[in-house]
Amino acid sequence: MVETQPRLIFGVSDFIAIVNQTLDYAYPVVEIEGEVSSFKVNQGKYVFFDIKDSQSSIGCFMSVWQLRLPIEDGMKVIVSATPKLTQWGKFSLTIKTIRPSGEGALKKSFDILKAKLDQEGLFAIDRKRQLPSSPQHVAVISSTEAAGYADFVKILNDRWGGVRVDVAHVQVQGASAPDQIIRAINYFNQQQVIPDVLVIIRGGGSADDLSAFNDEPLVRAIAASRIPTLVGVGHETDESLADMVADVRAATPSNAAQILVSDKNDAIKSIRTKTGSLLPRILQIIDRQQQIVTDLVYGAVKQMDRAVDDQVKNLLSIRSILTQLDPNMVLRRGYALIRGDTKPGEVIEVETLKIILKAEVKNVTIK
Repeated sequence: MVETQPRLIFGVSDFIAIVNQTLDYAYPVVEIEGEVSSFKVNQGKYVFFDIKDSQSSIGCFMSVWQLRLPIEDGMKVIVSATPKLTQWGKFSLTIKTIRPSGEGALKKSFDILKAKLDQEGLFAIDRKRQLPSSPQHVAVISSTEAAGYADFVKILNDRWGGVRVDVAHVQVQGASAPDQIIRAINYFNQQQVIPDVLVIIRGGGSADDLSAFNDEPLVRAIAASRIPTLVGVGHETDESLADMVADVRAATPSNAAQILVSDKNDAIKSIRTKTGSLLPRILQIIDRQQQIVTDLVYGAVKQMDRAVDDQVKNLLSIRSILTQLDPNMVLRRGYALIRGDTKPGEVIEVETLKIILKAEVKNVTIK
C-alpha cells in the first residue's frame, strides 16, 4: 500500500494571502504593454481600465492623482504595476505608473493635454514674462551628466563670465523625472532670495525620452513659478508642453545660454562703435555750447555798454543842470547876489563878479 502525503487545505483568505506573497516575491513590479479599454474614473478618485492584446485582458486599478498624462480607450500604453489577487478572487494590476507607448499614443496624449491646458490659458502670450537683460543669478535644472548641460555651461561662460549658477541635478527622462524636476522648481522658488531666471534644459532624444516634459503636474509647476522660466528641451524641431508654458522657449540647451546672456565680444564692439559715433557729436555739442557762451557774453557786454552810455548821459545832464545853478555863472552874466535883511535901514551885502560891497536899504517896494 502506497502512502500519500496529506494534501494541504487552505482557507480562501489564506490562499489569497499566500498567492499575493508569492507574487510579491516573484514579481514585485512588472511592466506590461498593451491597449487600454473600458477606461473610466469613479468618484473623481479612482481609475479603472483593462489592458489587453489580441488574446487576453487584465483589469487595472490606480488613483487618479497617479494619472500624469491623458489616457483614452484604444491607446497603447506601458504600465508599471504590482500584480495582485483581490479578496473577491479577481486577478488585477495595481498601477504605479502609466505612459503612452509608441509615437501614435504619445502624440494623441500630447494633443489631448495641450488642448486642455490651452483652454485654461496656460500658453497665453499675455501671461509670459520677459527675462532680465543681464541676470546675475541663474538656477539650472538638468542632469549634470548630460551633454546638453555641458554645452549650456560652456557657452554661458564663453559669452559672459561672472554669472552665479546654482544647479539642481535631476533625471531628465523616465517615470521619476517629472517629480524630481518639480521638487527642484519648488526648491528654487522657496529660497529667501530667488534667482533671476530658472532654466530647465535637456538634450535631444526620442519622443518617449522627452515625454517627461509633457507631464501635466510638471507643466503646471513651470506655469506657477514665481521665477521667470527659460526652457530648452531637445532639438529645434522638438516640441514639449514644458516649452510652450515657459516664459521663453529655447530651441536647444545651447540656444538657452545664448538667450540668457549677451556675447561679451559683441558688447565690446557695440561700445566701441557707439563711442566712435559719439565723439563727433560731443565735439559738435561743445562747439555749439562755446558759440552760445560767446553770444551770451557778447550780448552782456553790449547791454553793459548801453547801460554805461545811459549813465554817462544822465551824469552830463545833471552836470549841465548843476552848472546852470552855479552862483558864479549867475555873477558872470552880470547879476549880483544880495545877502541880508531887506528892511529899510538895514545894511545888506551886494556881491558882483569882481566886488563885494555893503549898502544901506533906503526904500523897499513890494511888487
